[in-house]
Amino acid sequence: MATSGLQHVAAMYAGVVAPPLIVGAAVGLSGTELTFLTGACLFTAGLATFLQTLGIWKIGARLPFVNGVTFAGVAPMTAIVASTKDKSDALPIIFGAVIVAGVLGFLAAPVFCKAIRFFPPVVTGTVITLIGVSLLPVSFGWAQGPDPAAHDYGSATNLTLAGITLVIVLLLRRFTRGFVKQIAVLLGLIAGTVIAIPFGVTDFGPVADARVVGFPTPFHFGAPQFQVAAILSMCVVMVVSMTESTADMLALGEIVERPANEKTIAAGLRADTLGSALSPLFNGFMCSAFAQNIGLVAMTRIRSRFVVAFGGGFLVLMGLCPMAASLIAVVPRPVLGGAGVVLFGSVAASGIQTLARAGLDKDNNVLIVAVSIAVGIIPITAPNFYHAFPETARIVLDSGISTGCVAAVLLNFVFNHLGRPRSAGAQDVTHPMEAGEEIAVVR
Repeated sequence: MATSGLQHVAAMYAGVVAPPLIVGAAVGLSGTELTFLTGACLFTAGLATFLQTLGIWKIGARLPFVNGVTFAGVAPMTAIVASTKDKSDALPIIFGAVIVAGVLGFLAAPVFCKAIRFFPPVVTGTVITLIGVSLLPVSFGWAQGPDPAAHDYGSATNLTLAGITLVIVLLLRRFTRGFVKQIAVLLGLIAGTVIAIPFGVTDFGPVADARVVGFPTPFHFGAPQFQVAAILSMCVVMVVSMTESTADMLALGEIVERPANEKTIAAGLRADTLGSALSPLFNGFMCSAFAQNIGLVAMTRIRSRFVVAFGGGFLVLMGLCPMAASLIAVVPRPVLGGAGVVLFGSVAASGIQTLARAGLDKDNNVLIVAVSIAVGIIPITAPNFYHAFPETARIVLDSGISTGCVAAVLLNFVFNHLGRPRSAGAQDVTHPMEAGEEIAVVR
């Protein structure tokens, strides 16, 4: 349980610490304050994970779900920092906006979850596939190195370390059994880190500089402030976060063979939003489900929510012990990238498995999948595609998971629900590009 829980922490650590590092740097925090902010986000991620996995009352999906700081909020938070004259007020303004967005999201969860009937396999399979495809560029970025501006970014050394880690994980999965097979990713990360030492890529500086004990003092950066523009911006992020969490819950439900129903999704969204509302009390940001951990569940087939809750305990401890948190930071980014290929690719493979039973022998469903995936990969293949749109709109448009999910839901509604006769959409197709029977009749 401990090693499997630690695997979940290792898989999501980089995603949790990146937002506070980016926002803290924009605010101009000192090294000590930046470490404090990062530890606070780890601490609140652990608390949110407890809410999601263990649950209380009607709060928590009670699935093996890891929660942490959502990356969707980075752009609007940095925009808030840029628009704030006194940078010391930036974090309190962000915290106030996150609290309001969290409370409103909590109240809206019972209504938001009713969209479950618009998520048949053709939609969920498309979204799950997009989750994996959207995450793969993250692993490719990790494989190249931590800093795009560095001279060794994308060097042969970094890519070789990523490839070695990937091969180690694959070999362990292929030639081992039982416990060792289940912790293949963790062993691969350890082996990759050790191999990286002679290349000078492994940095033990974070361990030497970290304190042993530290606690995220409530409102360390000041009492929350409430500004309308900032609140509206974070409410948009909350809608995006809830959309992605719904898709993630559907994906995880398929993987663990416990399909997420309306009740499960409502409880999961309550955990997300309540965790977000409480997070600023301890100087954390908006929390959401982490899709990369779905890949770990799919690969290891360890479906116990208590294993993930154990991982949440590690996050809390790392938030209270900066030195413990720094141990994960020792793992070089290229090593994480090599393991990420397996993790995120497993998510995409799960989506393809779902699509296999989604009725792709129907013209309508083929079109839904084709167009939704095309829309979903726009931010990946053409990152500047929406550059002319307002910043608020880009929060949604730049998320391929969100746009692909919306496209799939709308197309499914139009083709399979709106004004559809009982016999419509039942044509078989022998080739995706072949005209259906209905088109032939019209001609």
